[in-house]
Amino acid sequence: MPTPDGISLSGVYKTFEGRGKTVEALHDVTLHCPPASFTAVIGPSGCGKSTALRVALGLETADAGEVLINGEAPIKAAKSGKTGIAFQDSALLPWRSVRRNVEVPLEVIGLNRKAHATRVQAMIDLVGLNGFENSLPSELSGGMRQRVAIARALACQSRLVVLDEPTSALDVLVQARVLRLLNELRQKKGLSYVFITHDLSVVRNVADRVAVFKEGQLIECEKTPDIFEAPQQDYTRQLIGAVPVVADEEIQLRNTLTQGEKI
Repeated sequence: MPTPDGISLSGVYKTFEGRGKTVEALHDVTLHCPPASFTAVIGPSGCGKSTALRVALGLETADAGEVLINGEAPIKAAKSGKTGIAFQDSALLPWRSVRRNVEVPLEVIGLNRKAHATRVQAMIDLVGLNGFENSLPSELSGGMRQRVAIARALACQSRLVVLDEPTSALDVLVQARVLRLLNELRQKKGLSYVFITHDLSVVRNVADRVAVFKEGQLIECEKTPDIFEAPQQDYTRQLIGAVPVVADEEIQLRNTLTQGEKI
């Protein structure tokens, strides 16, 4: 039996009502993302992967099933700052500066943001945005806004971080830097990541485990080498077969994750 640590969904169902019909977004999903792991959640748009994580975080309520984060209900875990979330850059507050956006989770859990100014600045420096503290999101590139979202997710020093397409707006060079940063933080601080993405070439480089969603169901969840080298489901084989061949330059940049070279 899995431990209560990490994210655990057991027999989760979720439906939505719209346009006179009921849509089943999740069907009997059981998924465990253990502590100190990097779990990638993959599948096409509308497959249920983002809904599953929204349910896990307490942003949506399951119709049935059990959801726990480190053995606690999602809302309690969120209020205690045990979970960091990095959505795509649209989640940034447009009227707030970079610094004020990074401070948001401190306010949510009731910490004095002024007393934690050093921590906030450290997170901004960590993602390479020193000098942009007072800039508004509209003044930043897409890649810079993604880095603000990651800094915000790390601000509460959460041990569990959920990342929803965190590298989708980044060019290859910045993507490699962000992925290496996430990998270094995980090793140094024992962080756990749940990483929602469409980019299987990224998944192969960084994830320990891969969960594959299709039409609201979790159809396969295995260690990364097993998924890529011996997938059990035809659908998983189709996804892997559709991964584009990347340029040699991109492969070299992504290899910096394990080689530790400066870029």
